[in-house]
Amino acid sequence: MGKKDIQKVERTRWFEEARFGMFIHWGDYSVLGRGEWVMFQEDIPVKEYEKNADAFNPKKFSAEKWVKTAKEAGMKYVVITTRHHDGFCLFDSRFSDFTSVKTASKRDLVREYVNACRKEDMKIGFYYSLVDWRLPAAYEGPVKNPQEWKKLVEITHGQVKELCTKYGKIDVLWYDGGFFINDRKTIPTRAEDWDSERLNEMVRHLQPHIIINDRSGLAEDFDTPEQHITASPSGRMWESCMTMNNHWGYFAADHLYKPTKELIHKLTACATGGGNLLLNVGPKPDGTIPEESVKRLKEMGRWLRENGESIYRTRRSNLDTGTAGCASEGKDCYYIFVHWWPGKRLALPYLKERIKSAHILSTGKRVDFEREGERLILKNLPEKVPDELTTVIILKK
Repeated sequence: MGKKDIQKVERTRWFEEARFGMFIHWGDYSVLGRGEWVMFQEDIPVKEYEKNADAFNPKKFSAEKWVKTAKEAGMKYVVITTRHHDGFCLFDSRFSDFTSVKTASKRDLVREYVNACRKEDMKIGFYYSLVDWRLPAAYEGPVKNPQEWKKLVEITHGQVKELCTKYGKIDVLWYDGGFFINDRKTIPTRAEDWDSERLNEMVRHLQPHIIINDRSGLAEDFDTPEQHITASPSGRMWESCMTMNNHWGYFAADHLYKPTKELIHKLTACATGGGNLLLNVGPKPDGTIPEESVKRLKEMGRWLRENGESIYRTRRSNLDTGTAGCASEGKDCYYIFVHWWPGKRLALPYLKERIKSAHILSTGKRVDFEREGERLILKNLPEKVPDELTTVIILKK
């Protein structure tokens, strides 16, 4: 292994071990309560849309409460939208007046977030959208109007530099918005359209330990499947970003939240594939996280306090668990996630390895087993499910 490879392993180790993070979509669009794409979806004129900033004054916002909520949920890092596609910045920028500092709230909300993360020893992530819907280039693209596109790129590079120089050490840079809009359709852009190679060289010079996602047109450190769980090839880091309801930004009418059990299943599926789950919350315009989200996060945190060993610092597993659910792999064991409790007997097919012992992780109760060819039969299990959300059984090798 070369020096660069060793440095990458050291730089990315925490991310590989974390498995669970919080995504936060929040901005002036929260005022309208119809999601973060409302400007585009409702074709709101720029001047009209920018008035939202006059009403975005989150009196109940407490970054410390947000980060403590993430910590209680068992999350190891947080990624916040410093700027979404509408161009509104939650930080002070010399490139824009459309910021939380220069409008109603008069606050650098990113700084408050960073300070709270540092206080709680939480890894810090910045989401940044490359595109800005308020600018003509966002609809004309790099070919039709290269001069306007150049201005957009200069602002993008300038603001990313601000984020990388004003807040100390940052752990994750999460790009998005690699597109322009033509005839109401999003047209993907290329890395060269954003001068992404030069952009990311600057970022790595300013933040040597940072981890960068794949949405600037370059592969960089990790993949980002959205609203689905698809593991990248072995050796490649990945993170599935998902919503709890049907929207990223606050949507007042959307109360159709996934049950906690389903969210746990998604977390275990990510761990099975050696990836992370970045689970989203969309705070209200006053700065509070919806109670439906908080309730689920607390329930996930309680489950992780008993079963976190099966998630954090584990490896991907190709073990066939039959009807049980899925599995992750530890240093000398398998963790079997039993999504649907079978009763007193569970058969694990095609398990050739010798198993020394088995027990239920949350209770420590020993599990009896026997061999039937390549099948491992777990027997005399409790009739009643030990944990409704998902029971974890450890198989010691």
